[in-house]
Order: sequence, then structure tokens, then C-alpha cells
Amino acid sequence: MRILYAAIALGLSFIIAFWIAGSAFKYKFKTDETIVVTGLAEKDFVSDLIVWNGSYSRKAMDLKSAYASVKQDENAIRQYLAGKGIAANELVFSSVVINKEFDTHTDMNGRQTSQEFTGYNLTQTVKVESKDIDKVDKVAREVTELIQSGIEFNSSAPLFYNTKLAEVKMDLLARASADAKLRAETIAKNAGNSLGKLRKASMGVFQITGKNSNEDYSYGGAFNTSSRNKTGSITIKMEFAAE
Repeated sequence: MRILYAAIALGLSFIIAFWIAGSAFKYKFKTDETIVVTGLAEKDFVSDLIVWNGSYSRKAMDLKSAYASVKQDENAIRQYLAGKGIAANELVFSSVVINKEFDTHTDMNGRQTSQEFTGYNLTQTVKVESKDIDKVDKVAREVTELIQSGIEFNSSAPLFYNTKLAEVKMDLLARASADAKLRAETIAKNAGNSLGKLRKASMGVFQITGKNSNEDYSYGGAFNTSSRNKTGSITIKMEFAAE
């Protein structure tokens, strides 16, 4: 009888052990179930800062004469921009860059034989930075009028920025997070589960492209400066427990 009781006890011990192990495996398997989603948010916004650059140069055999001409052009440009409503605190003139230029002479075999000094080429740039985008954008299109004054002014395309990008980014993050959670809840509901706690979240790249443009997204994040009207977008990857 003792042997029988011992066998029964041993059998029950094995059954209980297998039940505990099975329950633990089932619990572990259940707790390992997750839902991974990616949320997306987009927002249109308008630039509130314009930066416009231009350059001009003068060349002369005498350095003093070339410098005097560049300074004369600077004064004329200041007066022109002031007449267009550009304030003095919106202007930044660079220092003058001096280059010595030479003509190279070669022989019939293409070997250099001599150099001839052709003069000093002096270049200066001007940058306009303003929140009055309409005004500066208009001036950038009309600045060729300076050519009539004998100034060889080279104008670059204006650049457009937004000084409140941090606010835009935070708003997009909130909306992308809400979008991701909604997607996860939908998946859980359709699968007959409920959504558990958030386990992990990682932010994607912040992209800024021109509004209604066909610009490609960049791995490191696109940053459009050529369009006044822009679209910001961001993604966020979230992992939830499934219950």
C-alpha cells in the first residue's frame, strides 16, 4: 500500500508540475504578445522669416581704386534698399574679399610660360534678414534695377524659414502619437484583444517640404528653404502590450 500511495503521490506531483509549467508558458506567451504601429502626422505652416543674399564686385589695376569703387557701390545699395523700405538693422554687409587675378600664357605644348597680372577683383556681399517677407521678396525681384546704376549686382534666391519650428514639431509629435495609439486600438479590437501599456516608442525623422511639392523625403530629414508655404511631417513608432 505504501508503494501504491507513493506512486499516486509521485504521479500527482508530475501532473501539478506540468500544469504549473504549462500555465507559466501560457502566461509568458501571452505577455509577449505585442502590437507595433507607426503613427503619422502632417501640418501645413507658413514661413515667418526671409533671408536674401546678394553680391557685387569691382576690378581695377590699382587696389585703392577698386576698393573705393566697391565702397561707392555699397553706399548706393544702402540707399537703394532704404528707399525700398529695408531698415538698417535688417542689413549686414560682409568684409571685402580681395583676389589678385592673372592671365596664364602657355606655349604650343600647353606648358605654362608666364603669368600676367590683370588686376584686383574685390567682392562684397550683403544679407537682408527680415520678418516682412512680402517686402523683401518684392525687392529681391526688383533689384536688377541696380544694373541701371552701373552696379553688377548678383541676387540669390530668397530663403524662407520659420522661427517657431519647435512648436510645430511638438504639435506633430502629439498628433503622431495619437494616430499611432488609434491604429493600435483598432488592431487590438479587430483581433479580439484589448490594448495594454505602452512598452516602447521611437520618433522618426522630422521632414519639412514645400507645400504641394513633389520633394522626396531624406534619410536625415528634408529641410526646405525655397518655399514660403511648407508642410511638416513626422512619424513615431510605438509598441503596445496586447491583453
